[in-house]
Amino acid sequence: MTSTKRTAVITAIGALTLGAGLGISSLATGAPTPTPSTTQSAAPTDRPEGRGGHGGGLRGTSASELATKLGVTEAKVTEALNAVRDEQKATDRSATTRPDPTARDAALAKSLAGKLGLDEAKVATALADLRAAHEADHKAAFQTKLDEAVKAGTLTQAEADAVVKAADEGVIGFGGGR
Repeated sequence: MTSTKRTAVITAIGALTLGAGLGISSLATGAPTPTPSTTQSAAPTDRPEGRGGHGGGLRGTSASELATKLGVTEAKVTEALNAVRDEQKATDRSATTRPDPTARDAALAKSLAGKLGLDEAKVATALADLRAAHEADHKAAFQTKLDEAVKAGTLTQAEADAVVKAADEGVIGFGGGR
C-alpha cells in the first residue's frame, strides 16, 4: 500500500472511530446538553432525528426512539436522562480510570429504570437494541466510505477488504462501537 493510501485509510478510520467514540462515550461521561433558550432559533435543522437532536446524550439515538421502545413519553425519557447525567457528573469527575463498558451500561440501565419506574431488564434491553442499531449504522457508513475510496482509486478492493477484516477482528473499530 502506498504511503498516500495508507495515510488516507488511517485518517478515515481515525476520524470515524474518534467521532463515534466521542458520541458513545458521552452517554456515560455526563457531558451536559445545552438547554434551549428563548433566544435560540426554533427552526428545524437539517440533521436527522437522533443525530445531534434530542436524546440527552444518547448519540445516534433519540430520546424519542428510547421512549417508543420503553412505552413512555419523550419528555419523561429526556428528564430521566438529564437527571442521570447530573448524578454522574460528581462520580465521573473523581474517577481516574475508564469504567468497564458493561458495568457502565448496567449502571445506566439501573439509573434510568429507577427514574422512569420501569423494570431494569426492559431498559437494559432497549438500550442494547438501540446501541446495536447505532453500531450497525456506523458499520454500514464505514463500508460505504471504503467503497467510495475503492471507486475513487484511493484504495484497492484488497486493501478495503483488509480494513474490513481488521475491523471484524477487533484490531480497529468500525467507528461506532466499544
